[in-house]
Amino acid sequence: MKDKTVSVVGLGYVGLPLADAFSKHLNVIGFDIDEEKTRNLGNNNRNNKGDNIEFTTDPSKIKLADFVIIAVPTPVTKSKEPDLKYIKSATETVGKNLKRGATVVLESTVYPGVTEEVVAPILERYSKMKCGIEFYIGYSPERINPGDDAHALTEITKIVAGMDVDTTEVLAELYGLITNVYKARDIRTAEAAKVIENIQRDLNIALTNELAIIFHKMVLDTKSVLEAAIRKRFKYIWNL
Repeated sequence: MKDKTVSVVGLGYVGLPLADAFSKHLNVIGFDIDEEKTRNLGNNNRNNKGDNIEFTTDPSKIKLADFVIIAVPTPVTKSKEPDLKYIKSATETVGKNLKRGATVVLESTVYPGVTEEVVAPILERYSKMKCGIEFYIGYSPERINPGDDAHALTEITKIVAGMDVDTTEVLAELYGLITNVYKARDIRTAEAAKVIENIQRDLNIALTNELAIIFHKMVLDTKSVLEAAIRKRFKYIWNL
């Protein structure tokens, strides 16, 4: 594993911490279409003597990677439907520049089936290679909370799942370099787990806002109430 190269496609709040974490163990290529961003990151990297990481807008550099991690946004449309345009665009770029034998990992938040039913066919089409024979796929949902140092990348458990048992084991070894790992039974399970995680977060936020309104009327401090409530049974619910 130590001689492998990782390419992170998309250097936002998810991709950049990943690239930085992997660069402490492996050679990393950080790819983004934003020239100003990559230039600034490259200048900062040289100043800090980060020899294991290269920031670029040149997609051909992806060909050097044994692992390609796609970490791009997944917004929703005005009709509240998942917008996969960034995933599809990034996947096309990766497909055109995919090394034979490489493993492509999607980190973006998606509904169950996207990795295998959307990403894999695009990779096959643009790489002219066969998934499962000439390249492999996996999924590891992002779990980064911007500005939350208590739940930084190295402090969380990353779910990983590959297209088969061997790929899952390889991804567990890869992500195990930077954090704790949980191996899901398959890709669709990992994708569904991320959806549930987001739903739980949104429900918690909504419920907390409602409680805050009630406690304000009762002249109670909301944070103090929640801190008392999490002492036992509800500790896994409230993320303070």
